Amino acid sequence: MTDKIKKFLESDLLEKYLLDATTTEETLRVERYIAMYPEVSKTYNELQENLEIFAKLHAIDAPDGLKNKILDRVKAEKKSHSKFYRYIAIACSLAFVFAAASFFFWNQNKSLQEENTIVNNKMKTIENNMKQQLEDVRNQFIVLNNPKTKRYNVKGNTKAKELKAVAYINPVKKLSYINVKNIPNLPEDQCLQMWAEVDGKMINIGVIKDITDKDKLLALPYGENAMGYITIEPKGGNKTPTVENIVANISYAN
Repeated sequence: MTDKIKKFLESDLLEKYLLDATTTEETLRVERYIAMYPEVSKTYNELQENLEIFAKLHAIDAPDGLKNKILDRVKAEKKSHSKFYRYIAIACSLAFVFAAASFFFWNQNKSLQEENTIVNNKMKTIENNMKQQLEDVRNQFIVLNNPKTKRYNVKGNTKAKELKAVAYINPVKKLSYINVKNIPNLPEDQCLQMWAEVDGKMINIGVIKDITDKDKLLALPYGENAMGYITIEPKGGNKTPTVENIVANISYAN
């Protein structure tokens, strides 16, 4: 393999091309390399298969009943608007109740607008959450398939011998994840908690709960020469790590 092809494969152009995130110039370059070099074509096909498998494993389902709720809401609004205009016509013909009817419909319309605002805000929240999850899946795919990613096996010390995890650190993309595969059996009043020390600040990643998905990746804050820690804390977690109860650490150093 020539240095030219090796340098191309170590870049993230193939991953970006798969995710439709390349510029016009980058797209032409990728397609040229795929057509000209068998090594590139083979790697592209492997990444494409990995992406399909990864997408199936991490498919994000829309909230249950969301479609039916939206359709019911649209039907209800159409029905409300129909009643609104019918009552307006009646109010116009009955001048002596015009003032009361006007106030009634103004109040109804205001309530409808408030309900619409609530529905729209909920829809925006769902949309933002889905975008965030999709971005996280994209980052995971890049980290797992990028040759610059470093893989570290994390094992617990004598206080947590059963602890097993794998950390993935990519200094180029400045992304890091950890996959916790096994946790020790602790007393009911204790738990495992993760921390990251980035630029001199200690960040609480959260409590490690029972593992239901052994393939799940947990995002870690990235920083040059940062450190990750896993500690034993009281049930529910702690605000600061208990240093004497550190059971594992992860170094980000190159």
